[in-house]
Amino acid sequence: MKKYILLSIATAAALTFAGCSDDNNDNDGAALASTISFSEVKVPETDAEKRSILASDTVTINGVDHSISYNTIIRSGDILNGNTYGLIYDKNGSPVIETDGSQMVSVSSDFASLLPIGNKLFMVSHFETRPAAMYITELDQDEATGKLTALNTKNIDFSAFNGLWVPCAGSVTPWNTHLGSEEYPPNAAAIDENGYIDSYYEPMANYVGGDLTALNPYDYGWVPEIEVLDENGNVKVQKHYTMGRFAHELSYVMPDKKTVYQSDDGTNGVFYKFVADTAGDLSAGTLYAAKWNQTSSVGGGTANITWVDLGHATNEEIKAALDAKYKFGDIFTVADRNTDNTCPTGFIPSNWAYKNECLKINDGMEKIASRLESGRYAGMMGATTEFSKMEGITYNPQNHEMYMAMSRTEKGMEDYKYDNQTEDKYDKGGPNHIRLQERNHCGVVYKMALDGYNITTMESLVEGEGMEADASGNTCRLDKISMPDNVTFIPNTDTLIIGEDTSYHQNDMIWAYNLTSKNLTRIQTTPYGSETTSPYYYPNINGFGYLTSVVQHPFGESDQDQLTNPDEAKAYTGYIGPFPVIK
Repeated sequence: MKKYILLSIATAAALTFAGCSDDNNDNDGAALASTISFSEVKVPETDAEKRSILASDTVTINGVDHSISYNTIIRSGDILNGNTYGLIYDKNGSPVIETDGSQMVSVSSDFASLLPIGNKLFMVSHFETRPAAMYITELDQDEATGKLTALNTKNIDFSAFNGLWVPCAGSVTPWNTHLGSEEYPPNAAAIDENGYIDSYYEPMANYVGGDLTALNPYDYGWVPEIEVLDENGNVKVQKHYTMGRFAHELSYVMPDKKTVYQSDDGTNGVFYKFVADTAGDLSAGTLYAAKWNQTSSVGGGTANITWVDLGHATNEEIKAALDAKYKFGDIFTVADRNTDNTCPTGFIPSNWAYKNECLKINDGMEKIASRLESGRYAGMMGATTEFSKMEGITYNPQNHEMYMAMSRTEKGMEDYKYDNQTEDKYDKGGPNHIRLQERNHCGVVYKMALDGYNITTMESLVEGEGMEADASGNTCRLDKISMPDNVTFIPNTDTLIIGEDTSYHQNDMIWAYNLTSKNLTRIQTTPYGSETTSPYYYPNINGFGYLTSVVQHPFGESDQDQLTNPDEAKAYTGYIGPFPVIK
Protein backbone atom coordinates (compact mmCIF):
# COMPACT_ATOMS: atom_id res chain seq x y z
CA MET A 1 0.00 0.00 0.00
CA LYS A 2 1.19 3.52 -0.64
CA LYS A 3 -0.81 6.31 0.79
CA TYR A 4 -0.34 9.19 3.02
CA ILE A 5 -2.04 12.20 4.34
CA LEU A 6 -1.02 14.83 6.80
CA LEU A 7 -1.50 13.61 10.33
CA SER A 8 -3.17 15.77 12.80
CA ILE A 9 -2.54 16.59 16.33
CA ALA A 10 -3.84 19.33 18.48
CA THR A 11 -1.25 21.66 19.81
CA ALA A 12 -0.35 20.83 23.32
CA ALA A 13 -2.33 19.66 26.30
CA ALA A 14 -5.45 21.68 25.70
CA LEU A 15 -6.32 20.48 22.21
CA THR A 16 -7.80 17.16 21.18
CA PHE A 17 -5.54 14.95 19.04
CA ALA A 18 -7.18 13.58 15.91
CA GLY A 19 -8.78 10.29 16.72
CA CYS A 20 -8.00 10.44 20.43
CA SER A 21 -9.61 12.22 23.33
CA ASP A 22 -8.64 13.23 26.82
CA ASP A 23 -7.82 10.20 28.94
CA ASN A 24 -10.69 11.00 31.31
CA ASN A 25 -13.18 11.61 28.51
CA ASP A 26 -12.92 8.68 26.13
CA ASN A 27 -16.49 7.40 26.15
CA ASP A 28 -18.72 10.44 26.10
CA GLY A 29 -21.32 9.03 23.72
CA ALA A 30 -23.74 10.96 21.57
CA ALA A 31 -23.80 13.95 23.93
CA LEU A 32 -20.69 15.32 22.20
CA ALA A 33 -21.79 14.60 18.63
CA SER A 34 -22.30 17.42 16.12
CA THR A 35 -23.94 16.88 12.76
CA ILE A 36 -21.70 17.14 9.72
CA SER A 37 -22.26 16.49 6.03
CA PHE A 38 -20.29 17.13 2.86
CA SER A 39 -21.35 18.15 -0.60
CA GLU A 40 -20.77 15.12 -2.81
CA VAL A 41 -18.14 14.99 -5.53
CA LYS A 42 -19.16 13.40 -8.82
CA VAL A 43 -17.42 10.38 -10.31
CA PRO A 44 -14.89 11.79 -12.82
CA GLU A 45 -16.15 11.36 -16.37
CA THR A 46 -14.19 13.64 -18.69
CA ASP A 47 -10.45 13.44 -19.28
CA ALA A 48 -10.02 16.81 -17.54
CA GLU A 49 -11.86 15.54 -14.45
CA LYS A 50 -9.87 12.30 -14.40
CA ARG A 51 -6.54 14.15 -14.34
CA SER A 52 -7.65 16.64 -11.65
CA ILE A 53 -8.29 16.63 -7.92
CA LEU A 54 -12.01 17.03 -7.24
CA ALA A 55 -13.12 17.77 -3.68
CA SER A 56 -16.20 18.81 -1.73
CA ASP A 57 -16.76 22.56 -1.82
CA THR A 58 -19.14 22.73 1.15
CA VAL A 59 -19.36 21.17 4.59
CA THR A 60 -22.48 21.63 6.69
CA ILE A 61 -21.91 21.56 10.46
CA ASN A 62 -24.90 21.79 12.77
CA GLY A 63 -26.96 23.24 9.93
CA VAL A 64 -24.44 25.93 8.93
CA ASP A 65 -22.69 25.79 5.55
CA HIS A 66 -18.95 26.43 5.32
CA SER A 67 -16.89 26.70 2.13
CA ILE A 68 -14.02 24.21 1.84
CA SER A 69 -11.74 23.01 -0.96
CA TYR A 70 -8.63 20.97 -1.67
CA ASN A 71 -5.53 23.07 -1.00
CA THR A 72 -2.03 22.08 -2.11
CA ILE A 73 0.73 22.85 0.39
CA ILE A 74 3.68 21.50 -1.62
CA ARG A 75 4.40 19.11 -4.48
CA SER A 76 7.29 16.71 -4.97
CA GLY A 77 10.16 18.46 -6.72
CA ASP A 78 9.21 21.93 -5.45
CA ILE A 79 12.25 23.96 -4.39
CA LEU A 80 12.17 26.06 -1.23
CA ASN A 81 15.25 28.00 -0.11
CA GLY A 82 17.40 25.84 -2.36
CA ASN A 83 16.10 22.51 -1.03
CA THR A 84 14.13 20.15 -3.26
CA TYR A 85 11.15 18.51 -1.58
CA GLY A 86 11.39 14.75 -2.08
CA LEU A 87 15.04 14.63 -3.17
CA ILE A 88 16.56 11.33 -2.00
CA TYR A 89 19.94 11.40 -0.27
CA ASP A 90 22.51 8.66 0.39
CA LYS A 91 24.28 7.89 3.66
CA ASN A 92 26.92 10.56 3.00
CA GLY A 93 24.34 13.28 2.40
CA SER A 94 24.73 13.36 -1.38
CA PRO A 95 21.75 13.14 -3.76
CA VAL A 96 21.06 9.67 -5.15
CA ILE A 97 21.64 9.67 -8.91
CA GLU A 98 19.30 7.84 -11.31
CA THR A 99 20.63 5.71 -14.19
CA ASP A 100 19.94 8.61 -16.59
CA GLY A 101 22.16 10.91 -14.52
CA SER A 102 19.34 12.89 -12.91
CA GLN A 103 18.86 13.31 -9.20
CA MET A 104 16.28 10.97 -7.64
CA VAL A 105 13.18 12.91 -6.58
CA SER A 106 10.39 10.75 -5.19
CA VAL A 107 6.78 11.22 -6.27
CA SER A 108 5.69 8.70 -3.61
CA SER A 109 4.77 11.20 -0.91
CA ASP A 110 3.00 9.53 1.94
CA PHE A 111 1.98 10.38 5.46
CA ALA A 112 2.60 13.92 6.66
CA SER A 113 2.02 15.21 10.18
CA LEU A 114 1.10 18.72 11.32
CA LEU A 115 3.02 19.58 14.49
CA PRO A 116 2.57 22.91 16.32
CA ILE A 117 5.84 23.76 18.08
CA GLY A 118 5.85 26.98 20.13
CA ASN A 119 4.64 29.74 17.84
CA LYS A 120 5.41 27.78 14.68
CA LEU A 121 3.76 24.99 12.70
CA PHE A 122 5.80 22.19 11.11
CA MET A 123 4.94 19.34 8.79
CA VAL A 124 6.95 16.13 8.90
CA SER A 125 6.39 14.00 5.80
CA HIS A 126 7.92 10.87 4.37
CA PHE A 127 8.37 9.31 0.94
CA GLU A 128 7.66 5.64 0.26
CA THR A 129 10.77 4.68 -1.68
CA ARG A 130 13.96 2.62 -1.41
CA PRO A 131 16.06 4.42 -0.23
CA ALA A 132 13.46 6.62 1.45
CA ALA A 133 13.38 10.18 2.70
CA MET A 134 11.67 12.21 5.40
CA TYR A 135 11.33 16.00 5.30
CA ILE A 136 10.50 18.69 7.81
CA THR A 137 8.69 21.69 6.36
CA GLU A 138 7.89 24.93 8.15
CA LEU A 139 4.38 26.18 7.39
CA ASP A 140 2.71 29.56 7.57
CA GLN A 141 -0.89 29.55 8.83
CA ASP A 142 -2.97 32.56 7.84
CA GLU A 143 -4.56 33.84 11.04
CA ALA A 144 -7.75 34.95 9.29
CA THR A 145 -8.39 32.12 6.81
CA GLY A 146 -6.36 29.19 8.15
CA LYS A 147 -4.63 28.71 4.78
CA LEU A 148 -1.37 26.76 5.06
CA THR A 149 1.66 27.71 2.97
CA ALA A 150 5.08 26.04 2.87
CA LEU A 151 7.93 28.38 3.84
CA ASN A 152 11.02 26.13 3.81
CA THR A 153 11.88 22.44 3.82
CA LYS A 154 14.85 20.21 4.58
CA ASN A 155 15.78 16.53 4.61
CA ILE A 156 15.90 14.61 7.91
CA ASP A 157 19.08 12.58 8.32
CA PHE A 158 18.63 8.82 8.97
CA SER A 159 22.27 7.84 8.49
CA ALA A 160 22.58 6.80 12.14
CA PHE A 161 20.05 4.04 11.32
CA ASN A 162 21.57 3.02 7.97
CA GLY A 163 18.74 4.84 6.23
CA LEU A 164 14.97 4.81 6.03
CA TRP A 165 13.02 2.11 4.21
CA VAL A 166 9.57 2.29 2.51
CA PRO A 167 7.74 4.47 5.06
CA CYS A 168 4.02 4.14 4.52
CA ALA A 169 1.20 5.48 6.71
CA GLY A 170 1.65 7.16 10.04
CA SER A 171 0.06 9.01 12.91
CA VAL A 172 0.66 11.74 15.45
CA THR A 173 1.23 10.69 19.04
CA PRO A 174 -0.67 12.32 21.92
CA TRP A 175 2.69 13.91 22.88
CA ASN A 176 2.96 15.66 19.49
CA THR A 177 5.50 13.58 17.57
CA HIS A 178 5.46 12.06 14.09
CA LEU A 179 5.08 8.26 14.25
CA GLY A 180 5.99 6.67 10.92
CA SER A 181 6.38 3.16 9.53
CA GLU A 182 8.65 0.95 7.48
CA GLU A 183 6.74 -1.44 5.24
CA TYR A 184 7.67 -4.78 3.62
CA PRO A 185 10.89 -5.62 5.50
CA PRO A 186 13.43 -7.55 3.46
CA ASN A 187 13.46 -11.31 4.03
CA ALA A 188 16.71 -11.87 5.90
CA ALA A 189 16.43 -15.62 5.35
CA ALA A 190 16.98 -15.14 1.61
CA ILE A 191 20.19 -13.07 1.62
CA ASP A 192 23.14 -14.39 -0.37
CA GLU A 193 26.89 -13.87 -0.06
CA ASN A 194 26.67 -10.72 -2.20
CA GLY A 195 24.05 -9.16 0.06
CA TYR A 196 21.33 -9.70 -2.53
CA ILE A 197 17.82 -10.67 -1.42
CA ASP A 198 15.53 -9.73 -4.31
CA SER A 199 14.85 -6.95 -6.83
CA TYR A 200 12.75 -5.03 -4.28
CA TYR A 201 15.68 -4.82 -1.84
CA GLU A 202 18.31 -4.09 -4.49
CA PRO A 203 17.63 -0.30 -4.89
CA MET A 204 18.60 0.19 -1.25
CA ALA A 205 22.21 -0.27 -2.40
CA ASN A 206 22.04 3.31 -3.68
CA TYR A 207 22.11 4.45 -0.06
CA VAL A 208 25.59 2.97 0.45
CA GLY A 209 27.26 3.58 -2.90
CA GLY A 210 26.00 0.41 -4.54
CA ASP A 211 27.42 -2.16 -2.10
CA LEU A 212 24.63 -4.42 -0.85
CA THR A 213 27.01 -6.12 1.59
CA ALA A 214 27.19 -2.83 3.51
CA LEU A 215 23.50 -3.23 4.40
CA ASN A 216 21.84 -5.23 7.16
CA PRO A 217 18.28 -6.29 6.25
CA TYR A 218 17.39 -6.23 9.95
CA ASP A 219 17.90 -2.44 9.94
CA TYR A 220 14.57 -2.07 8.12
CA GLY A 221 10.98 -2.80 9.09
CA TRP A 222 10.58 -0.66 12.22
CA VAL A 223 8.59 2.30 13.61
CA PRO A 224 10.42 5.65 13.29
CA GLU A 225 9.47 8.48 15.65
CA ILE A 226 10.39 12.11 14.97
CA GLU A 227 10.27 14.76 17.69
CA VAL A 228 10.58 18.40 16.62
CA LEU A 229 12.69 19.91 19.38
CA ASP A 230 12.37 23.65 18.81
CA GLU A 231 11.16 26.44 16.55
CA ASN A 232 14.34 26.11 14.46
CA GLY A 233 13.13 22.72 13.21
CA ASN A 234 15.80 20.64 14.93
CA VAL A 235 14.64 17.05 15.35
CA LYS A 236 15.28 13.90 17.38
CA VAL A 237 15.12 10.69 15.31
CA GLN A 238 14.40 7.23 16.75
CA LYS A 239 13.50 3.77 15.50
CA HIS A 240 11.52 1.72 18.00
CA TYR A 241 12.89 -1.82 17.82
CA THR A 242 10.81 -2.99 20.77
CA MET A 243 7.59 -2.51 18.72
CA GLY A 244 8.48 -5.32 16.31
CA ARG A 245 9.70 -5.74 12.75
CA PHE A 246 7.11 -6.42 10.05
CA ALA A 247 5.30 -4.67 7.17
CA HIS A 248 4.24 -1.68 9.25
CA GLU A 249 1.32 0.21 7.76
CA LEU A 250 0.31 2.35 10.72
CA SER A 251 0.87 2.52 14.47
CA TYR A 252 -1.91 4.23 16.42
CA VAL A 253 -1.38 5.36 20.01
CA MET A 254 -4.43 5.21 22.26
CA PRO A 255 -5.35 7.95 24.78
CA ASP A 256 -3.61 6.11 27.63
CA LYS A 257 -0.36 6.94 25.80
CA LYS A 258 0.80 3.33 26.32
CA THR A 259 -1.34 1.06 24.13
CA VAL A 260 -0.44 1.09 20.43
CA TYR A 261 -2.24 -0.87 17.68
CA GLN A 262 -0.15 -1.79 14.63
CA SER A 263 -1.30 -3.10 11.27
CA ASP A 264 0.76 -5.40 9.04
CA ASP A 265 0.22 -4.57 5.36
CA GLY A 266 1.13 -7.83 3.72
CA THR A 267 -0.27 -11.19 2.69
CA ASN A 268 -0.72 -13.56 5.64
CA GLY A 269 0.02 -10.77 8.09
CA VAL A 270 -0.44 -10.30 11.83
CA PHE A 271 -2.39 -7.71 13.84
CA TYR A 272 -0.24 -6.40 16.71
CA LYS A 273 -0.72 -4.58 19.99
CA PHE A 274 2.16 -2.97 21.86
CA VAL A 275 1.87 -1.82 25.48
CA ALA A 276 4.61 0.54 26.62
CA ASP A 277 6.02 0.37 30.14
CA THR A 278 5.69 4.13 30.58
CA ALA A 279 3.09 6.52 29.15
CA GLY A 280 4.55 8.67 26.37
CA ASP A 281 7.66 6.51 25.97
CA LEU A 282 7.73 3.77 23.30
CA SER A 283 11.27 2.58 24.00
CA ALA A 284 10.26 -0.40 26.15
CA GLY A 285 7.22 -2.60 26.42
CA THR A 286 5.40 -5.82 25.64
CA LEU A 287 4.34 -6.92 22.16
CA TYR A 288 1.18 -8.95 21.51
CA ALA A 289 -0.30 -10.59 18.41
CA ALA A 290 -4.01 -11.11 17.76
CA LYS A 291 -5.78 -14.44 17.49
CA TRP A 292 -8.98 -14.40 15.42
CA ASN A 293 -11.62 -16.64 17.02
CA GLN A 294 -14.23 -16.68 14.28
CA THR A 295 -17.94 -16.38 15.07
CA SER A 296 -19.23 -15.72 11.53
CA SER A 297 -17.87 -16.34 8.02
CA VAL A 298 -20.35 -14.05 6.25
CA GLY A 299 -18.96 -11.05 4.34
CA GLY A 300 -15.89 -9.74 6.11
CA GLY A 301 -16.61 -12.07 9.03
CA THR A 302 -16.80 -11.49 12.77
CA ALA A 303 -14.56 -12.75 15.54
CA ASN A 304 -13.64 -12.53 19.17
CA ILE A 305 -10.06 -11.32 19.53
CA THR A 306 -7.62 -12.65 22.07
CA TRP A 307 -3.99 -11.62 22.40
CA VAL A 308 -0.86 -13.79 22.35
CA ASP A 309 2.00 -12.44 24.48
CA LEU A 310 5.21 -12.15 22.41
CA GLY A 311 7.27 -10.92 25.34
CA HIS A 312 8.91 -7.79 26.67
CA ALA A 313 11.88 -5.96 25.17
CA THR A 314 13.62 -2.61 25.09
CA ASN A 315 15.07 -0.64 22.21
CA GLU A 316 18.53 -1.04 23.73
CA GLU A 317 18.30 -4.84 23.90
CA ILE A 318 17.28 -5.17 20.26
CA LYS A 319 19.74 -2.52 19.10
CA ALA A 320 22.49 -4.64 20.66
CA ALA A 321 21.35 -7.53 18.47
CA LEU A 322 21.53 -5.32 15.39
CA ASP A 323 25.00 -4.17 16.35
CA ALA A 324 25.99 -7.84 16.74
CA LYS A 325 24.79 -8.35 13.14
CA TYR A 326 22.80 -11.49 13.87
CA LYS A 327 21.78 -13.39 10.76
CA PHE A 328 18.62 -15.42 10.23
CA GLY A 329 20.55 -18.65 10.84
CA ASP A 330 21.73 -17.35 14.21
CA ILE A 331 18.12 -17.01 15.32
CA PHE A 332 16.38 -20.04 13.75
CA THR A 333 17.03 -23.55 12.59
CA VAL A 334 14.81 -24.53 9.66
CA ALA A 335 13.61 -28.05 8.76
CA ASP A 336 11.78 -29.48 5.78
CA ARG A 337 8.21 -30.59 6.34
CA ASN A 338 7.30 -34.23 6.55
CA THR A 339 5.47 -35.81 3.62
CA ASP A 340 2.18 -35.31 5.49
CA ASN A 341 3.02 -31.57 5.88
CA THR A 342 3.66 -31.84 9.62
CA CYS A 343 6.84 -30.51 11.16
CA PRO A 344 9.58 -32.79 12.48
CA THR A 345 9.78 -33.26 16.23
CA GLY A 346 11.07 -30.13 17.95
CA PHE A 347 10.08 -27.81 15.13
CA ILE A 348 7.06 -25.49 15.13
CA PRO A 349 4.99 -24.50 12.05
CA SER A 350 4.65 -20.88 10.95
CA ASN A 351 2.80 -19.67 7.87
CA TRP A 352 3.52 -15.97 8.25
CA ALA A 353 3.73 -14.39 4.76
CA TYR A 354 2.55 -17.81 3.43
CA LYS A 355 6.06 -19.25 3.87
CA ASN A 356 4.89 -22.58 5.36
CA GLU A 357 8.03 -23.06 7.43
CA CYS A 358 9.10 -25.45 10.19
CA LEU A 359 11.21 -23.46 12.65
CA LYS A 360 13.10 -23.97 15.87
CA ILE A 361 14.39 -21.03 17.88
CA ASN A 362 18.05 -21.37 18.72
CA ASP A 363 19.02 -21.34 22.38
CA GLY A 364 18.61 -17.98 24.07
CA MET A 365 17.21 -16.24 20.96
CA GLU A 366 13.52 -15.98 21.92
CA LYS A 367 13.55 -12.22 22.58
CA ILE A 368 15.59 -11.50 19.46
CA ALA A 369 13.24 -13.66 17.37
CA SER A 370 10.18 -11.86 18.75
CA ARG A 371 11.42 -8.50 17.45
CA LEU A 372 13.68 -9.18 14.44
CA GLU A 373 11.28 -11.79 13.06
CA SER A 374 7.98 -10.78 14.65
CA GLY A 375 5.75 -12.41 12.03
CA ARG A 376 7.50 -15.76 12.06
CA TYR A 377 7.59 -15.73 15.86
CA ALA A 378 3.90 -14.79 16.14
CA GLY A 379 2.99 -17.74 13.92
CA MET A 380 5.04 -20.10 16.08
CA MET A 381 3.27 -18.81 19.21
CA GLY A 382 -0.20 -19.55 17.80
CA ALA A 383 -1.29 -16.08 16.68
CA THR A 384 -3.31 -15.56 13.50
CA THR A 385 -1.08 -15.10 10.44
CA GLU A 386 -3.82 -14.89 7.80
CA PHE A 387 -4.83 -11.23 7.57
CA SER A 388 -4.65 -9.80 4.08
CA LYS A 389 -3.52 -6.23 3.43
CA MET A 390 -4.26 -4.60 6.79
CA GLU A 391 -4.19 -0.85 6.35
CA GLY A 392 -5.10 2.14 8.53
CA ILE A 393 -6.48 2.22 12.07
CA THR A 394 -8.35 4.95 13.94
CA TYR A 395 -10.32 5.56 17.14
CA ASN A 396 -13.81 6.96 17.80
CA PRO A 397 -13.86 8.61 21.26
CA GLN A 398 -17.65 9.07 21.21
CA ASN A 399 -18.46 5.35 20.89
CA HIS A 400 -15.14 4.17 22.34
CA GLU A 401 -14.47 1.86 19.40
CA MET A 402 -11.87 1.48 16.68
CA TYR A 403 -11.87 0.93 12.92
CA MET A 404 -9.45 -0.83 10.58
CA ALA A 405 -9.33 -0.91 6.79
CA MET A 406 -8.64 -4.25 5.11
CA SER A 407 -7.76 -3.56 1.50
CA ARG A 408 -8.88 -7.00 0.31
CA THR A 409 -10.24 -10.00 2.20
CA GLU A 410 -8.53 -12.80 0.34
CA LYS A 411 -5.86 -15.52 0.36
CA GLY A 412 -5.26 -16.47 4.01
CA MET A 413 -8.64 -14.99 4.95
CA GLU A 414 -10.38 -17.42 2.60
CA ASP A 415 -10.94 -21.07 3.57
CA TYR A 416 -8.27 -22.98 1.63
CA LYS A 417 -9.07 -20.89 -1.43
CA TYR A 418 -7.78 -18.01 -3.53
CA ASP A 419 -10.18 -15.90 -5.58
CA ASN A 420 -12.89 -18.31 -4.44
CA GLN A 421 -11.09 -21.24 -6.11
CA THR A 422 -9.47 -24.16 -4.27
CA GLU A 423 -5.90 -23.26 -3.23
CA ASP A 424 -4.00 -24.41 -0.13
CA LYS A 425 -0.96 -22.11 -0.47
CA TYR A 426 -2.13 -19.48 2.01
CA ASP A 427 -3.52 -21.83 4.69
CA LYS A 428 -1.17 -24.80 4.33
CA GLY A 429 0.92 -25.24 7.43
CA GLY A 430 -1.09 -22.68 9.37
CA PRO A 431 -4.01 -22.83 11.82
CA ASN A 432 -6.65 -21.57 9.32
CA HIS A 433 -8.25 -19.30 11.92
CA ILE A 434 -9.98 -17.09 9.31
CA ARG A 435 -12.41 -18.95 7.06
CA LEU A 436 -14.51 -16.43 5.12
CA GLN A 437 -17.10 -17.73 2.68
CA GLU A 438 -15.71 -15.73 -0.23
CA ARG A 439 -13.10 -13.22 -1.28
CA ASN A 440 -13.95 -9.52 -1.54
CA HIS A 441 -11.45 -7.79 -3.81
CA CYS A 442 -13.12 -4.43 -3.03
CA GLY A 443 -12.27 -4.65 0.66
CA VAL A 444 -13.80 -4.14 4.08
CA VAL A 445 -13.63 -1.65 6.95
CA TYR A 446 -13.92 -3.37 10.34
CA LYS A 447 -15.32 -2.06 13.62
CA MET A 448 -13.50 -3.19 16.76
CA ALA A 449 -14.93 -3.12 20.29
CA LEU A 450 -12.80 -2.16 23.28
CA ASP A 451 -12.63 -3.24 26.90
CA GLY A 452 -10.62 -0.40 28.35
CA TYR A 453 -8.04 -0.07 25.58
CA ASN A 454 -8.02 -3.78 24.74
CA ILE A 455 -9.66 -4.82 21.45
CA THR A 456 -12.05 -7.72 22.06
CA THR A 457 -14.02 -8.15 18.81
CA MET A 458 -13.85 -7.42 15.08
CA GLU A 459 -16.84 -7.19 12.77
CA SER A 460 -17.47 -5.92 9.26
CA LEU A 461 -18.75 -2.33 9.15
CA VAL A 462 -18.48 -1.18 5.51
CA GLU A 463 -17.85 -3.42 2.51
CA GLY A 464 -17.04 -2.76 -1.12
CA GLU A 465 -18.95 -4.55 -3.83
CA GLY A 466 -17.70 -5.88 -7.14
CA MET A 467 -19.27 -5.37 -10.54
CA GLU A 468 -18.63 -6.16 -14.19
CA ALA A 469 -15.95 -3.92 -15.67
CA ASP A 470 -17.31 -0.71 -17.18
CA ALA A 471 -15.82 1.32 -20.04
CA SER A 472 -13.23 2.88 -17.69
CA GLY A 473 -12.20 -0.47 -16.22
CA ASN A 474 -13.90 0.00 -12.84
CA THR A 475 -14.67 -3.37 -11.25
CA CYS A 476 -15.91 -2.15 -7.86
CA ARG A 477 -19.16 -0.23 -7.61
CA LEU A 478 -18.62 3.51 -7.88
CA ASP A 479 -21.06 4.29 -5.05
CA LYS A 480 -19.12 2.10 -2.62
CA ILE A 481 -15.57 1.82 -1.30
CA SER A 482 -12.82 0.03 -3.21
CA MET A 483 -9.71 -1.29 -1.48
CA PRO A 484 -9.90 0.95 1.62
CA ASP A 485 -6.48 2.08 2.69
CA ASN A 486 -6.49 4.52 5.56
CA VAL A 487 -9.15 5.83 7.88
CA THR A 488 -9.55 8.76 10.24
CA PHE A 489 -12.38 9.82 12.53
CA ILE A 490 -13.70 13.37 12.90
CA PRO A 491 -14.07 13.87 16.69
CA ASN A 492 -17.37 15.18 18.07
CA THR A 493 -19.23 13.82 15.02
CA ASP A 494 -20.40 10.43 13.80
CA THR A 495 -18.26 10.55 10.65
CA LEU A 496 -15.52 8.15 9.60
CA ILE A 497 -13.26 9.16 6.69
CA ILE A 498 -12.14 6.33 4.38
CA GLY A 499 -9.39 6.70 1.75
CA GLU A 500 -8.69 4.27 -1.10
CA ASP A 501 -5.59 2.68 -2.60
CA THR A 502 -7.22 0.82 -5.43
CA SER A 503 -6.79 -0.49 -8.92
CA TYR A 504 -10.52 -1.23 -9.16
CA HIS A 505 -11.62 2.42 -9.34
CA GLN A 506 -9.88 4.28 -12.14
CA ASN A 507 -9.73 7.36 -9.93
CA ASP A 508 -9.10 6.73 -6.23
CA MET A 509 -11.60 8.31 -3.84
CA ILE A 510 -12.00 9.54 -0.28
CA TRP A 511 -15.35 8.95 1.44
CA ALA A 512 -17.21 10.25 4.48
CA TYR A 513 -19.17 7.42 6.14
CA ASN A 514 -21.97 8.38 8.53
CA LEU A 515 -22.12 5.84 11.34
CA THR A 516 -25.74 6.73 12.12
CA SER A 517 -27.31 6.81 8.65
CA LYS A 518 -24.82 4.30 7.16
CA ASN A 519 -24.49 6.60 4.13
CA LEU A 520 -21.30 7.05 2.11
CA THR A 521 -20.50 10.45 0.58
CA ARG A 522 -17.69 10.84 -1.95
CA ILE A 523 -15.65 13.90 -0.86
CA GLN A 524 -12.50 13.68 -3.03
CA THR A 525 -11.24 12.02 -6.19
CA THR A 526 -7.65 11.96 -7.40
CA PRO A 527 -5.90 11.91 -10.79
CA TYR A 528 -5.26 8.89 -12.96
CA GLY A 529 -3.01 6.25 -11.38
CA SER A 530 -2.60 7.94 -7.98
CA GLU A 531 -3.42 6.96 -4.41
CA THR A 532 -5.22 8.87 -1.65
CA THR A 533 -2.64 8.28 1.02
CA SER A 534 -3.34 8.52 4.74
CA PRO A 535 -6.22 10.96 5.21
CA TYR A 536 -5.93 12.36 8.72
CA TYR A 537 -8.14 14.82 10.58
CA TYR A 538 -6.76 17.61 12.76
CA PRO A 539 -9.60 18.99 14.86
CA ASN A 540 -8.02 22.19 16.14
CA ILE A 541 -4.80 23.84 15.08
CA ASN A 542 -5.00 27.46 16.21
CA GLY A 543 -8.75 27.58 15.66
CA PHE A 544 -8.98 25.62 12.38
CA GLY A 545 -9.55 21.99 11.45
CA TYR A 546 -7.82 20.20 8.55
CA LEU A 547 -8.37 16.93 6.72
CA THR A 548 -4.94 16.29 5.28
CA SER A 549 -4.73 14.38 2.02
CA VAL A 550 -1.69 13.32 0.03
CA VAL A 551 -2.04 12.36 -3.62
CA GLN A 552 0.74 9.89 -4.31
CA HIS A 553 2.42 9.22 -7.69
CA PRO A 554 -0.21 10.49 -10.21
CA PHE A 555 -0.17 8.29 -13.35
CA GLY A 556 2.09 5.89 -11.44
CA GLU A 557 -0.13 2.81 -11.21
CA SER A 558 -2.27 3.12 -14.33
CA ASP A 559 -3.02 5.28 -17.36
CA GLN A 560 0.62 6.20 -17.92
CA ASP A 561 -0.31 6.76 -21.57
CA GLN A 562 -2.47 9.71 -20.46
CA LEU A 563 0.50 11.62 -19.03
CA THR A 564 1.13 14.60 -21.31
CA ASN A 565 3.12 16.90 -19.02
CA PRO A 566 5.81 15.65 -16.57
CA ASP A 567 4.58 18.14 -13.96
CA GLU A 568 1.29 16.24 -13.78
CA ALA A 569 3.18 13.28 -12.26
CA LYS A 570 4.34 15.26 -9.23
CA ALA A 571 2.73 14.20 -5.95
CA TYR A 572 0.50 16.59 -3.99
CA THR A 573 0.65 17.15 -0.25
CA GLY A 574 -2.34 19.16 0.90
CA TYR A 575 -5.62 19.21 2.77
CA ILE A 576 -9.37 19.58 2.51
CA GLY A 577 -10.63 22.54 4.51
CA PRO A 578 -10.02 24.59 6.50
CA PHE A 579 -12.86 23.60 8.85
CA PRO A 580 -14.16 25.48 11.85
CA VAL A 581 -13.47 23.78 15.16
CA ILE A 582 -16.26 21.24 15.69
CA LYS A 583 -17.56 21.27 19.26
